[in-house]
Amino acid sequence: MTDDRSLPRAVASLRGLAVGDAVGACYFIPLNQPLLTDRHLPPDPWYWTDDTEMACSVLTVLRDHGRVDQEALAQSFAAHHDFDRGYGAGVNRMLRLIRQEGADWREQAEGMFDGKGSWGNGAAMRVAPLGAWYGSADLDRVVAEATASAEVTHLHSEGVAGAVAVAVAAALAADTAMTGHEFLDEIAERTPPGLVRDGIGTAMTLLPLTDPRSAAASLGNGRYISAPDTVPFCLWIAAKHLDDFENAFWDTAFVGGDIDTTCAIVGGIVASRVGVAGIPEDWLKRCEALPEWVGVGVG
Repeated sequence: MTDDRSLPRAVASLRGLAVGDAVGACYFIPLNQPLLTDRHLPPDPWYWTDDTEMACSVLTVLRDHGRVDQEALAQSFAAHHDFDRGYGAGVNRMLRLIRQEGADWREQAEGMFDGKGSWGNGAAMRVAPLGAWYGSADLDRVVAEATASAEVTHLHSEGVAGAVAVAVAAALAADTAMTGHEFLDEIAERTPPGLVRDGIGTAMTLLPLTDPRSAAASLGNGRYISAPDTVPFCLWIAAKHLDDFENAFWDTAFVGGDIDTTCAIVGGIVASRVGVAGIPEDWLKRCEALPEWVGVGVG
């Protein structure tokens, strides 16, 4: 179900995702890495990556179609594909073929990794605004739409599961009071069986921990760019910091790994709860504006 709160919630999630992505990406620059130890922000401007660019397409398709139209989403991904934003090699090739040669997105997605499909974290990194759009009133719908959004590029069951888990997390964050174990338990219940769901189960057992490095040692930090290695840790962070964007960001970034993506996922989930007002104003100002094609009011 959607209502007049759907777009504002999704925009807040997108802006949190973009800030997490953009600030997190700065720590891949060697000169900025020492700043992370003391939780100091990098110099601006902060430029977002493919995580945000693809999330913008997810939001625009939802706004224009009221659902995930897979053909429209594939075409939006391809039309707005900027090679310099840090896309993976497989998705770079796929989107170039769709845009330049009219390739069928289904055939391209099915052909990845010898027909097994991608189980990377790319579908999870962009999906939080979808969960915020729908909210928690119909989680079956959230699961179905998140699955559809993932399948455009990620057909492996784990890639899909990662997207489902993050979308459900953002939906629950948007309009429920759930935190901690209850939050993770509901997400796990909605996530398809497999490594991602197993990881969420492990995350529940690790909630008493306070050091994110200890949690990441068991859950991963995105270093292997897979959904199982990325999503459970992000959900552990979100479960502990759903009302605190700044500390959620720092605990995520502090453990390293695929920092732009983990911070994008966490930022999108937490901003679904706290709204734009809960993102530090200075961070929003220093982050690259969202692209004009997303629409009025989301820059």
